[in-house]
Amino acid sequence: MAVSYETVISTAEFANDRDPSWVIADCRYDLHSESWGRQQYGDAHIPGAVYVSLAKDLSSPPTGTNGRHPLPTFDAMVDAFSRMGIRNDVQVVAYDQDSGMFASRLWWMLRYAGHPQVAVLDGGWHKWLAEERPHRAGNEQRAATIFTPHWQRAWHLDVDEVAAIQPEAQSLLLDARAPERFEGRVEPLDRLPGHIPGAVNHPYRTNLTADNTLLPPTVLREQFERDLQGRSPAQAVMYCGSGVSACHNLLAMEHAGLPGARLYVGSWSEWSADPHRPIETGPQRR
Repeated sequence: MAVSYETVISTAEFANDRDPSWVIADCRYDLHSESWGRQQYGDAHIPGAVYVSLAKDLSSPPTGTNGRHPLPTFDAMVDAFSRMGIRNDVQVVAYDQDSGMFASRLWWMLRYAGHPQVAVLDGGWHKWLAEERPHRAGNEQRAATIFTPHWQRAWHLDVDEVAAIQPEAQSLLLDARAPERFEGRVEPLDRLPGHIPGAVNHPYRTNLTADNTLLPPTVLREQFERDLQGRSPAQAVMYCGSGVSACHNLLAMEHAGLPGARLYVGSWSEWSADPHRPIETGPQRR
């Protein structure tokens, strides 16, 4: 039986094990330049890869109050996965420029839709290119197919559900943003600086080695268990600026053998859009 990859896949594993049926998704993106990723893809990409845009394929249009990268509707997700040529029995490998932050959004969305056979290419395009592996220019498409979802609805919380869990001591919000954004010292993207009251800061970059590959599962497990402080993974809710880097924390937890955490997609960009919602600044409370 063929091996199924469900968290990450190394560049060596990908090069050696890749099957022609696999769907390869190039998720390169720049939060400050929507066109950058597609331009990079057109210049050079892993052979057979299709381009997947965070803004166009993995998000619905923002309204100004629902976050910068809202989750698409169920129908829109099914349409996107079908256009990518994703059958229910096919392996998907997603990559971005390096850390896997953007690729992990597709990873989470597919798992949310009940498709576990999806992995992030560890180290991404940068590592693939540094190893002088094959690439080509231009645009590629796969034949469309029919994707049948099996939604894991409990994996996603909306803003009202997040607000409702704040008083519960057993629940834990983990914020994936950098410390300076979490503490409110800078805010380059969203309306107000700070974080959701009571949240703990787990910057997604702490999941990575110097070459932007994931740390070993044992190390990741130790880091997350330190944040969980005796709670189960199912009591954790991940958020970030707009529901993207939070998916990297979910990927890292899954890779560490700590499944069950949930995602607040709207994240800080949605939370801070309403001036009546409480905010905190400064270091996290323990």
